[in-house]
Amino acid sequence: MNEGQTVRLRLDHLTKIFPQRGGKGNVVAVDDVTLDIYSGEFITLLGPSGCGKTTTLRLIAGFELPNQGQILLEGQDITHQPPNKRDMALVFQNYALFPHLTVYRNVAYGLETRGLPARTIRERVGEVLALVGLEGLEDRRPNQLSGGQQQRVALARCLVMQPRILLFDEPLSNLDAKLRVQMRSEIHALQRRLHITSIYVTHDQTEAMALSDRIVVMNGGRIEQVGSPPEIYRCPSTRFVADFIGRANFLPIELTARQGETAAFHLLGQSLRAPLPASGAENLVAMLRPEALMLRDDPDLPQVQIIQTMYLGSEVEYVVQHEDQRLIVVEHDPRNRRIFAEGERAGVTFVPEAVHLLGDGA
Repeated sequence: MNEGQTVRLRLDHLTKIFPQRGGKGNVVAVDDVTLDIYSGEFITLLGPSGCGKTTTLRLIAGFELPNQGQILLEGQDITHQPPNKRDMALVFQNYALFPHLTVYRNVAYGLETRGLPARTIRERVGEVLALVGLEGLEDRRPNQLSGGQQQRVALARCLVMQPRILLFDEPLSNLDAKLRVQMRSEIHALQRRLHITSIYVTHDQTEAMALSDRIVVMNGGRIEQVGSPPEIYRCPSTRFVADFIGRANFLPIELTARQGETAAFHLLGQSLRAPLPASGAENLVAMLRPEALMLRDDPDLPQVQIIQTMYLGSEVEYVVQHEDQRLIVVEHDPRNRRIFAEGERAGVTFVPEAVHLLGDGA
């Protein structure tokens, strides 16, 4: 996000510690997390199970209290405020709808508890049901709806409250693959239309890439990297991020010189120069995404043996052996009609601009 944008929510050195069962020490679930979330942005907390992303969301929502640190909403300290005083709304993973209430009453419930006039409730519920495509379903109960429709009700119930921040706790994980893609697109369009500050938790990298203005990659309770989807994918700051976001090949390089913030090196028969990693690591490897590698019928290129060929329609995926290392190559080029068979040999080359240097083992 650009400088000068309004910080909607600030996490300031948040730490959350849970005692282990049986009194055998403690688990640091969130470890000194500091993060600014800007007004109107869609930010995703992404990482494997146990990385601290859900605990961080629960701290923001008020369902957990930190052992250390502060949570500031537009400069106001809300660290110890109860959830109903934070002006946030949470879309749950399991929808959490009232089974005995109609769609209308589920969406209207929060407004009714606030004592708003009936006319105001009708207008706001009608607007939000139209917004999420549920017109005509007002009188149905949750068990009469599809999974996607139930998720829309859960989203509408949050939007009708007009919160300052909308929270999502893995909301698409209970949907089938096709419906997930559809709902992902709808959430993206709605958030862009409403410009509501949104914090989304998922372990699905594709979901995070498709939805987010920025992604916060977490590991072991700490933030590994914060950046836009292209920054995270193309320029990961650590080997963990590179390996977790998509797929990556890590190749040894022959370093020839370090000069300032760049390094000169040889890689797969080419002489290159690239920026050094910010970590200042001494031992370096080159990261190449599978789609940056290409196979060619060219004996002058470094040779690989095809271990596995998988034709997937829109792409061909290869596992190849180069010296003592296996690499993944993904060919997207529709002009390349040549499909290498398992057991064949081929030349390998790559897009030089796609090479990214990392500390070995970082």
